[in-house]
Amino acid sequence: MSRLTAAERDALPDSAFALPGRRYPIPDVTHARDALARASEMLHRGDLTQEEYDTVVARAHAVLENE
Repeated sequence: MSRLTAAERDALPDSAFALPGRRYPIPDVTHARDALARASEMLHRGDLTQEEYDTVVARAHAVLENE
């Protein structure tokens, strides 16, 4: 997995995140794939709502389709 430093994450625009609160950064394909995996985990653990999960999936797929 590609890692973002705190400075790199802070430099990303809000539009590079799948959810409000700057959650699930998806600036590139690697992060989009990771967001899909993490969101699935969090949904099954009960830490994400179905609506939040659907948003992450849609945003990640948009990044993946554009690459």
